Amino acid sequence: MLRLIATSLCLRCQRATVLPLHLRPCATLNSAENQQTVQALYDLSVDIQKVRKLKGWVLHQSPAYANEVADLLKDMGASGSIISRILAMHPEAILCHPEQMQAQRELWMSVCPKQRELVGIIEKFPASFFTSSSHHDNQRNNIAYFQSLNLNKRIITKLMASAPQSFRRPVEQNEVMVRTLQQAYQELGGEEANMKIWLQKLLSQNPFVLLKPPEVLKQNLLFLRDKGFSTAELLRLLSKLRGFVTELNPESMRRTLAYSQDTMGCSEAELRDIIINCPALLYYPDVILAERFKGLLSAGISMSQIIETPTVLELTTQIVNYRIERLRMLGYDVRTGSLEALNGTKKDFEISCGKLQLRRERPIFNPVAPLRGDD
Repeated sequence: MLRLIATSLCLRCQRATVLPLHLRPCATLNSAENQQTVQALYDLSVDIQKVRKLKGWVLHQSPAYANEVADLLKDMGASGSIISRILAMHPEAILCHPEQMQAQRELWMSVCPKQRELVGIIEKFPASFFTSSSHHDNQRNNIAYFQSLNLNKRIITKLMASAPQSFRRPVEQNEVMVRTLQQAYQELGGEEANMKIWLQKLLSQNPFVLLKPPEVLKQNLLFLRDKGFSTAELLRLLSKLRGFVTELNPESMRRTLAYSQDTMGCSEAELRDIIINCPALLYYPDVILAERFKGLLSAGISMSQIIETPTVLELTTQIVNYRIERLRMLGYDVRTGSLEALNGTKKDFEISCGKLQLRRERPIFNPVAPLRGDD
């Protein structure tokens, strides 16, 4: 579940807003397409029709620097096919002035010195690299701040790529959120020696945590404390949820907890144990939980099994039904066995199925059977 959320959050950065036309002093909108731009993109094997369909306004801009962008990327080791993909995905890149692009290159290389790795990042997150020069000072200051925290360069690079908004704003805003996270960790009994590693994991799991108001974290922790979670349990929850604790709110958690307790028929203490083992339950609205409970019970799984292995609720009904059928074909009955066989990522599940397949194919050794010797 956390991986899925992490994936959906990272995709948000690809929808980052582009600088509006009226804020681009170096570019003007023409009524006709800029034929030099169109020809340059054509020569670079860029899908012109895709650009026209999705971001056709870029082709009307002047001046544009398609060849300069291509030269910069080529100098960093990008192949022709990579360059064409980047420009098709993010044609706004051609509106960046060459000096601005070079400044970005130097800035990014301060945390990602290997140019081929940087090209890979640009290919995935072009909007994070090709950004307005007005953000340069904030980017530099934020890089210096995160370096002062002794964070790994790879973590800083990941933050810049997947949550560029947090680097485009004043450093003071990030300082406030980081201090709030550190304070929460210490107040819940976290060890000072482990705080840097804990913070790195948290920011890596959900870079968007920096963009949330500090009050959200405080409100959510206060709500969970009022629900009976001890300080030690809150620290475990904060560590397991990592940055995603800021994606929650007290009202949605209140509804989810009430529905879960009523459906499973457990006490508040038992419910807390279930949440500790499966923190992702806090995310789901009761409508989704109702569907998943119904799917599991319809498959012959008992409520006691679900309570014992609540992480099975992280899987959609479709995935559960598919995995139950796969296991049944391998001779495993989830109704009488452990639900752990259903859990895990797709890769984890395939490994489990492979082990079951080997177990079926392996001959059973009979210790009392006579050994066949040579005649």
